[in-house]
Amino acid sequence: MKDYSRQHKKAWEYNAYAFWMNTSGPPSERAKEAMDDPMRMLKRYSKYFDTYEGVKVANICGSCGKKAIPLALLGAQVTIFDISEQNKKYALEFAEAAKVHIDFEVCDILEIDTEKYGNCFDVAFMEGGILHYFHDLDAFMHVLHSVLKKNGKLICSDFHPFTKISDILNFQQPTMSYFSTEVFEGEMAHARFFDEDTRRQMPKCLYRKYTISEIINSILKNGFCLERFDEHPAWTDDNMPGEFTAIASKK
Repeated sequence: MKDYSRQHKKAWEYNAYAFWMNTSGPPSERAKEAMDDPMRMLKRYSKYFDTYEGVKVANICGSCGKKAIPLALLGAQVTIFDISEQNKKYALEFAEAAKVHIDFEVCDILEIDTEKYGNCFDVAFMEGGILHYFHDLDAFMHVLHSVLKKNGKLICSDFHPFTKISDILNFQQPTMSYFSTEVFEGEMAHARFFDEDTRRQMPKCLYRKYTISEIINSILKNGFCLERFDEHPAWTDDNMPGEFTAIASKK
């Protein structure tokens, strides 16, 4: 595991379970919401899935299971790959309360066991700000390509690169030149929700933000056929780009 991955693991295992309990509620409550309307919990991502029943989904950096459990309720066979044991604890309790099964592999995404998971999944799905945790985008895309079956689908949704030059999503992260390739230290995603004493003690992450062209070119370079690239407005200002979703298939 690379040094920056170890640092990210420390950050994502620092009070993560308590954070999910405080912001999402106990797993039993979250499960009731998911069971009532799993499609609503998938939000915009539902339109990118052709079907759910029996589909094998690799949920990359799937965190607390917020999208994995709705997918499982709709009939998908979901495996979360994530670096945090604390995320696993909440996700498995969430799944148990929702009466569905998911698998959860705690690992660095770049070290997914491709002997076990190579050519295994119909869909590789990620959302919610993932790419900036990885300093080698080609290596990341190569792993996603490796775990997909032939003709498998990549659903890659992430924060829009516009956030490099504007803190439009109010994450309290530094801004920079759009074309910067520098790695920078910043707070992990949940830090701003904690009191100041706790916030100061939380381990930092090392981020690398990408441009649109870097993202698209990495998808193409690593054996995918790009089929669609959608841009979505920021939740803070619908006049500004906040997120994107790239849809690609494995050649």
